[in-house]
Amino acid sequence: MPYSFTKIMTVQYLQIDARDNVAVALQTLHPNKDHQNGLPRIREPIPAKHKFSLVDIPKGAAIFMYGSTVGVASENLTAGTLLTTENTEHEIEPFGVSRRQFSADWQSPDVSSLSHRTFLGYPRTNGQYGTANYWLVIPLVFCENRNVLALKDAFEDAFGVSQGNPYSKLFKDMISLHKRGAPMEEILALKLPKEEKQRHSPFKNVDGVKFLIHGQGCGGTRQDSDALCGLLAGYITHPNVGGVTVLSLGCQNAEVKTLESEIAKRDPNFNKPYEIFEQQRYGSEKNMLAAATRQIFSGLDQISKIARGPAPLSALTIGLECGGSDGFSGISANPLLGLVSDKLTALDGRVILAEFPELCGVEQSIINRCINTASAEKFEHLMKLYSRRAQEAGSGFDMNPSPGNIRDGLITDAMKSAGAARKGGSSPIVDVLDYPEWITQNGLNLLCTPGGDVESTTAMTGAGANLILFTTGLGTPTGNVIAPTIKVSSNTKLAQSMPDIIDFDAGPIIKGNQTIEEMGNQLIGLIVEVASGHRDTRATRLGQDDFLPWKRGISL
Repeated sequence: MPYSFTKIMTVQYLQIDARDNVAVALQTLHPNKDHQNGLPRIREPIPAKHKFSLVDIPKGAAIFMYGSTVGVASENLTAGTLLTTENTEHEIEPFGVSRRQFSADWQSPDVSSLSHRTFLGYPRTNGQYGTANYWLVIPLVFCENRNVLALKDAFEDAFGVSQGNPYSKLFKDMISLHKRGAPMEEILALKLPKEEKQRHSPFKNVDGVKFLIHGQGCGGTRQDSDALCGLLAGYITHPNVGGVTVLSLGCQNAEVKTLESEIAKRDPNFNKPYEIFEQQRYGSEKNMLAAATRQIFSGLDQISKIARGPAPLSALTIGLECGGSDGFSGISANPLLGLVSDKLTALDGRVILAEFPELCGVEQSIINRCINTASAEKFEHLMKLYSRRAQEAGSGFDMNPSPGNIRDGLITDAMKSAGAARKGGSSPIVDVLDYPEWITQNGLNLLCTPGGDVESTTAMTGAGANLILFTTGLGTPTGNVIAPTIKVSSNTKLAQSMPDIIDFDAGPIIKGNQTIEEMGNQLIGLIVEVASGHRDTRATRLGQDDFLPWKRGISL
C-alpha cells in the first residue's frame, strides 16, 4: 500500500500520501508544543478519525488528501488546526478524457496461492455459478405487491424459513399480563423471548423462496418502467436464482414484452423455470395465486436437483459498497476491499465499483485507468450528466456527506470519495456500465448508481454481482434479497458494539496489529465460506432482504 502508519509514543496519526498537507488522527490528539515528540503542533483537540493541517494553509488554497484535492481552505489554517465544515469547502480538480494518461503497466498482486482455490457454487447452464439457489417471486408493477406478500406469508411458514417473531410474542405476553391487571412495571420488565431455531428446508439444495416488493411499474415515465424491466431481468437471469414467478396486472407501463426483451439481452438462451401470471386474465386473485403456488412448488422440486459443485474464484462477481462511512473507512476497510478487488481481477474474476456521487474528486484517476477511450468518455459523460442534474434540482455532489459522515471526519464529498474509491483497488477499468446494464467483462467494471446503500446494492446485484462486500464505519444493517452481503467494519469499536450486523473487523489495520495483506487473505477465506454456503452473513441471518430500484431522478 502507498502509506505506512506513523506511531509516536502512544499517539498515532497518518499522512496518507507524501503530497498531502493534512493528516488523519488515529487516536484523539491533544494540544501540544511545536513538534513535541516528533508530532506536528496540535493547536486544539483533534478527535480520532478527523483531519488536521500539517502545515499552514492560506485561505483559498487547496487541501490535499490521498494525493488529490479534497477541498479548499475557507479561512487561513495554521498547522495543527482541526478541519471542519466551517473552515473547509468542497473542491475538486478539473477532469476530462482530453487529460487522460492511460498506463498499461499495472502491477497485479501475486495470486499464485489462490489460482487453484475453489468455492462450491450452483452451476447454471450458461456457465455461471451461483452463491445461492433461490426461487424468486417478482411483482412487475406495484399493484401486485399485496399478492406477493400473500405468497410470502404462505411460503415463509410452509417452506420452513419463518423463525417466528419474538417481538410479536413479547407483545402478546404484555397484552396477557395487562388483561390480568398486572402493574405496568411488571409488564415492561418482560424479557424478549428466545427466537425459534430455523427449520430445515423441505427441498434439498434450495436456499429459500425470496420476494421482491417495489413501488414502480406504472405512473412516472416510460423510461422509469423500462429501467425497472432491465433491473428485474437482471434478477431473473441472476446466477443466484434458480427459478422465477412474475405477477403482473396486465395494463401497466412495465410491459411483459419489455421484460422478456431485457431477459434475452442478458441471457439469450434463458431456460430457467419461469412463468408470468397476469391477474386480469385470471378473473380472481384466488385463482391466480393458487396457480402461482402450484408453479412455485413444481419449480422448487425442479431446482432442488441442482447441487453445489467446485467453481474457480474467477466465477465470482463481487459488488463493492460502502455505507455509514467514517474517517477510518478510507484507510482500513476500503483499501482492504481494494486489495481483494485487485486479487480477484488478477484471477480473471469480475468486480463492480458503483456509487458515482462518491467518485467525485477522483474522476481523472478513474479516467486514466479506463483501458479504452470509449469507456473513459462514457464515464465522463455520466459523471457530468449526474452532477448537472443534481445542480438543476438545487443540490449537488458537495451535499452528499451525511451528518454521520461529517461527525466522524468526512467533511467534504471529495474527501469521502477519495476514500470510497479505494474499494476499487488499482487495476485497470475494463468497462463502464449505465444503470441497469449487465456486466459482461472480466475485471473491474464501473456501474452508474446513486451513493445510497440500498439503491446501489440493488443495482449491483441486478448487474450480476452474486456477492457484495460492504464496508461501514458507523454501522448499517443493509443486505440484499438474493446476494449475500458481507459487512466489513472499519474499526474494532463498531465490530464490538454492533456484532449482529458485522461479519469482518478491519480494525486491526488501524491498530497496526495486522497488515492489509494478512487481513486480505482472511477476508478471501470468509468470501469462500459464504459463497460455498458454509456460513451465512449477518444480513442473511437477520432477513435483511433489501431491494430498492433507482428511479432515475436525483438521489445522492
